[in-house]
Amino acid sequence: MKKVQFQSPWLPYLLLLPQLGIVTVFFLWPAAQAIQSSFYLEDPFGFGSTYVGLDNFKDMITSTDYGRVARFTAVFTFFVTFLSLGLALLLAVKADKVLRGASSYKTLLMWVYAVAPPVAGLIGVLLFDQHVGPIVDLFALFGWKMQIGVSYFDTSFAMIVTAVWKQIPVNFIFFLSGLQGISKSVQEAASIDCRSGFRRFWTVTFPLLAPTGFFLLIINITYAFFDTFGIIDVIVKNEPGNNPVTLVYKVYLDGFRGNDLGGSSAQSVILMLMVFILTIIQFRLIERRVHYT
Repeated sequence: MKKVQFQSPWLPYLLLLPQLGIVTVFFLWPAAQAIQSSFYLEDPFGFGSTYVGLDNFKDMITSTDYGRVARFTAVFTFFVTFLSLGLALLLAVKADKVLRGASSYKTLLMWVYAVAPPVAGLIGVLLFDQHVGPIVDLFALFGWKMQIGVSYFDTSFAMIVTAVWKQIPVNFIFFLSGLQGISKSVQEAASIDCRSGFRRFWTVTFPLLAPTGFFLLIINITYAFFDTFGIIDVIVKNEPGNNPVTLVYKVYLDGFRGNDLGGSSAQSVILMLMVFILTIIQFRLIERRVHYT
């Protein structure tokens, strides 16, 4: 392999400088500012700040409201991740067997991915509207009178359904690419050794999709934690009250609406640590079971 050589030893660093500048300005600097603010009681009008040490973290951990939001975030993340991956895998398996109209089938599913999260939230509001929502009318036939924005469970259900609907297309296209990347000779050999399609999928096809599934698992957990902010913001209609919200949305509520900048910074630091630890656990424990071919 031919080694790339630069005429000047400073040229590689010069080429990396724009990207490093973007990372520093938009990621490292805000993270450092959040860590610093978490130890202070900030004046909402910017006239000063008072050092309070770990009081912001203590107040956050002992708060019953924060515990309730953390539990909902865990449940919300689990259902969004599990349903998004499961339904996308099912659709990808079915699409992989389609001989005619495959391009149209894939295009229709991918359209949803182009929808921005706030727009997806608005569509969810329309679908679950108490007066004109078709999903509300459908469940009303079975005796379930949904009240989005009033009932905690109903609002949670609408958030999860909308978030799952938004995320399925990207999972679908990755799973479909993974399925189509499996060698035809391997599939033919598997069909000879095992006649059961269900067993053949779980013993041959699914293990070969493990790298793709591992990658999507991390992407979907990150999506549920952060990228669903726009969906939740539209569904709760800027009136969270007793409605379910996630940890990311609570940071926004306490920081920008409650003017508790120190408390919201402490929450963002804890959230950052949670995601960091979760990612390490995923790579250390789950990746060991993934065999790349």
